[in-house]
Amino acid sequence: MTYLGLFFLVFGLNLLPAFAPPTWSIVVLYGLNGQLPLWTLVVTAAAAAALGRFALAWGCRLFASRLPQHLRDNLEAARIALHRRSHNIILALGLFLLSPLPSAQLFMAVGLARVPLLGFTAAFFVGRLVTYSLYGWTARKLQQSSIGDAFMETLSSPWGILLQVTMLAALVALVRIDWARLLGVTAAEVEAARKDS
Repeated sequence: MTYLGLFFLVFGLNLLPAFAPPTWSIVVLYGLNGQLPLWTLVVTAAAAAALGRFALAWGCRLFASRLPQHLRDNLEAARIALHRRSHNIILALGLFLLSPLPSAQLFMAVGLARVPLLGFTAAFFVGRLVTYSLYGWTARKLQQSSIGDAFMETLSSPWGILLQVTMLAALVALVRIDWARLLGVTAAEVEAARKDS
């Protein structure tokens, strides 16, 4: 496959909110079966993943206006609390930087809460450069072994599907939390932020 094919495959998978194979699995498959130079494989996959997640978050941001007002107020309270202390933003960026957890639901939450997307997307891109490099390098080293067959069997495992369902349920629970009460954000702050947007 070409770089363009890899780009669109990874971009499309990262637009999906759940049930897509993780991008690192595509990097491993290309590493095991492809002839693309590793560094271009990694950069192409990381850029496509970041742009796909950015688009997913942006789509969720557009959808947020259709949520009931009390859920929008909860998300606004979470956004206010995140911005209240700069170390909260640094911790959140760190979560994106190297987290092996599925990122779709994290980007959906960021989009729904109207958190600025560029910083999160840049941190995600840098983190994916690191992790995809490790996965791609390992795949190249194991190219001649039978581990590739074992890996393919795990992509559709019940545990993988259960993880996706669990992450979607966690996203629903995240939206339903009364963030204003939990984080000490006043109704006046939420109202002021709503008027500013």
